Amino acid sequence: MVRTLLVRGMLVGILAGLLAFVFAEAFGEPQIDQAIHFETQMRLAAGEGPEPVLVSREVQRSVGLATAVVACGAALGGIFSLVFAFALGRVGPIRPRDLSVLLATAGFFSIALVPSLKYPANPPSVGRPETIAPRTALYFLMILVSIAILIAAVIIGRRLASRYGGWTAVLIAGMLFCAIIGGVEWLLPTVNEVPPQFPATVLWQFRLASLGTQLVLWATIGLSFGALTERDLAKQRNAAHSISL
Repeated sequence: MVRTLLVRGMLVGILAGLLAFVFAEAFGEPQIDQAIHFETQMRLAAGEGPEPVLVSREVQRSVGLATAVVACGAALGGIFSLVFAFALGRVGPIRPRDLSVLLATAGFFSIALVPSLKYPANPPSVGRPETIAPRTALYFLMILVSIAILIAAVIIGRRLASRYGGWTAVLIAGMLFCAIIGGVEWLLPTVNEVPPQFPATVLWQFRLASLGTQLVLWATIGLSFGALTERDLAKQRNAAHSISL
């Protein structure tokens, strides 16, 4: 069962990666081109030559981008399937399709949206090379904290449901999550290395495209995996019922 779900999750992740690649190429790459043009103009204005190009932009935005996004999608789909296999039957009487959508929503919210509120994605020419390591560490720390607080909020909400009812428990857990996340983001250092001359529109559109790519990835995995799994489980139940008859 778990092996079947794992294979399905990786295949669905590959599909999600392909769709995310189409979205990123259409909406994100034009902003990267503008950012690279800005960086080149800034270097020329400072009397510096353009940086050596190890991989051409054509390869970066086609084969390179597709390989990275599809590989990420396959890995994410595999991890998602394992989480789904663990949660199935342990979170109450919920349909596989609904559980899949719920997990995908939680994943997008905790892994993509919440960390981006503190450390949003930046295009090339934004940020200093010597700060890449600490900026990356802060971003992944924000992801881990977000996931941990979300899990804690879900556990607390389930325990409060028996006393206050489902809707009230969800509200309390949600407010608790927002309060703790807000405190964590206030405590963590702010990173703002955007050059003053950088076009605000390009920066905003790039960040929207980055978040949109994540949304396409998570939505495809949640919807496709849930639909396929529910259909497969229904076939298994029907087969078992036929045998028992």
